[in-house]
Amino acid sequence: MLFNSLHFLLFLPITVGLYYLLPHKYRWIFIFIASCYFYMSFVPIYILILFLIILIDFFSGIAIEKSKGKQKRFYLIASLLSNILLLCFFKYFNFLNDNIVYLFSLAGFQINPINLNIVLPIGLSFHTFQSMSYTIEVYRGKQKAERHLGYFANYVLFFPQMVAGPIERYETLGNELKAEKSLMYENFSAGFRLILFGLMVKMTIADNIAPFVNEVYANPLQHSSLKVFGAIVLFSFQIYADFYGYSTIALGSARLLGISIMTNFSTPYLAKSISEFWTRWHISLSTWFRDYVYISLGGNKVSLPKWSINIMIVFLVSGLWHGASWTFVVWGALHGTVRLLEKYFSNLTGYKIKEGWSFVNVILTLKTFLITSFIWIFFRAENFEKVKDVLCALFQNVNIEFPTSNYLMPMLMSGFLVLLDISLYKTRFDFRLNELKTPGRWVIYAIFIFLLFAFSGTQKFNFIYFQF
Repeated sequence: MLFNSLHFLLFLPITVGLYYLLPHKYRWIFIFIASCYFYMSFVPIYILILFLIILIDFFSGIAIEKSKGKQKRFYLIASLLSNILLLCFFKYFNFLNDNIVYLFSLAGFQINPINLNIVLPIGLSFHTFQSMSYTIEVYRGKQKAERHLGYFANYVLFFPQMVAGPIERYETLGNELKAEKSLMYENFSAGFRLILFGLMVKMTIADNIAPFVNEVYANPLQHSSLKVFGAIVLFSFQIYADFYGYSTIALGSARLLGISIMTNFSTPYLAKSISEFWTRWHISLSTWFRDYVYISLGGNKVSLPKWSINIMIVFLVSGLWHGASWTFVVWGALHGTVRLLEKYFSNLTGYKIKEGWSFVNVILTLKTFLITSFIWIFFRAENFEKVKDVLCALFQNVNIEFPTSNYLMPMLMSGFLVLLDISLYKTRFDFRLNELKTPGRWVIYAIFIFLLFAFSGTQKFNFIYFQF
């Protein structure tokens, strides 16, 4: 079920109410049932895939902890390969098959493609990465293997973050799910604030931007360069508001149950470099790649050429994680390239970005935003043909076109998002509200509720990251 649906707005209070009515020893059973129901509201049969992941990694964790040496490594590899193969089958089978057919055709062999009509299970990339982090941590000796199958199942299935993250570690979410929680006003206050804020960001900002972006990307060659540039910039705000909204609703929903999950966004478009951007955007995925790919490749303890290769590997894999298309790989490669250029420039000139908001830092922020927006073209476009159309329209269809009403609303909403981010720089919405007195907080609530009723998009759009 979608967070911005009536179904969820009925499901959540019922779930929270029953959760606190039950004794602690039975709550894990209830969370398991509620999470299964939540996931099965999409495609019920796919819950079996998650059960398979749970069983594989639960027993792998125990086997890893009991073993030593090569046997210990064998169980880890078996666990990781099982997760990766499941992900490859559902997400990358057709992509790999098409590329194999193409390579054979280049060699003069014609073979018929075997494309499977497979619907990607919702959030499978998130589930596999979260579950793999557990077995890796057990292998490294940083996490004790969980002996209670129910608690481990809830770690993988926990409904607020099971579809699009954040990607949690067992030492945090697993322990949170096992701890006894009491009914507390602070949890309800923070939870409802976050949910209200997340719904407003998704339904008022992202969903008002989406129709304009979709219109331009549907046929970019029919639009002026100014309009195409607007769509490129506005997609940056759309995907941010969409995913930021989801992550904030997830935070709030978990908080109603007394459970804290990690903050996944921290004003990423106020970053002054691509390096800083990735410490603020999709933080749970960035830290996952840092801890399990980048550091495993040597991290900062290698030569500059080896470090450069490692950075590109991380970004290429990150691009492929997002989607089974070469456009996503290029998207990742471009981020990696800019990251390397920033590093080489810093080494060559000795320039270090300073704290604060000097004129230079404002220019650096604008530079980073424009670069990121340009790279988003490869994320948004369905294929390279569409990328070419967008770029051709951007640089060839030059004419003066005054903004129309369908252009004006998305621009206003994007400006509103910028103001929100500036006000929340290095903090979070619920923390910021704690600094206000009661009348000030209720004014904010009233404004957000008004925005939801008055400006929510007439069309309902799925959360963008559900496709991953």
